[in-house]
This record gives sequence, structure tokens and C-alpha cells, in this order.
Amino acid sequence: MSADDTIPATDSDTATDTDPITIFYNPSCSKSREALELIDAQGTEYQVVEYLKAPPDRATLDQIVGRYEGPLVDLIRTGDAAFRDLNIDPATLTTPDSVVEVLISHPEVMQRPILVRGDSVVIARPPERVAQLLVD
Repeated sequence: MSADDTIPATDSDTATDTDPITIFYNPSCSKSREALELIDAQGTEYQVVEYLKAPPDRATLDQIVGRYEGPLVDLIRTGDAAFRDLNIDPATLTTPDSVVEVLISHPEVMQRPILVRGDSVVIARPPERVAQLLVD
């Protein structure tokens, strides 16, 4: 996503059924595929971002990190060999800037799938966490 394609802001703190879901997706990841199937089955509008082909820009990552309510390090695949090869101590990834810097430089270590709807960000691991963004 470019700066012109940042995740749309909403006036509420939660997702509504009119907000599309943006899924940061890796087609090689079974959890990404399962999450997308769950969204598709609900007939919910969504946008797929294959983040390895089109890495999110800084503005988009700032929005994701700013909206994520869990530990920020969760947005990084710290158990992945590609992350271990970076020799970064996961305990140092506690600030929004530290997480964004890693993801800008190394999008391959971004956790997947990450779903954004309105002001809500969910890591869909397990894929059933998609339900947190689906509004009846």
C-alpha cells in the first residue's frame, strides 16, 4: 500500500459492517488462506494485500501498529528463521517505531494474516479470530 492507499480511518473505535476488511496476506500461508476463506464465506467486503509483493509503506504500518491492542512484538514473526537471522532481541521491540522499522526493512517477518477493519487490528492466528471483525 502506498501513502495514498492507507487504511481508511473511521469515526468509531470498533468495526462496523460497512467497513471493508483489509487482509495482509501470504498465499503460501495456510492460516492466511483459511482466514480469507472465512471472510469470503461471510460475504464481507475485503481487500487483499499480498505484503511480500507489495510491502506496506510506513504510514500503513504506523496505522496498524497504532491500532493493534496487543503486545507490539506479536506483529513480527519472532520464531521465524528469517527473524532470528537478523540478530534482533525481541524484547527490544516494545515501541511502535521499533516494530515499524523492522517491518519496513524486513516485510518477510510480518506476522500473518493481519486483518484491519475500521480501527480494529487482529492477527488471525488461529484463523477463527476473523470472527472478532465480523459484525452481524
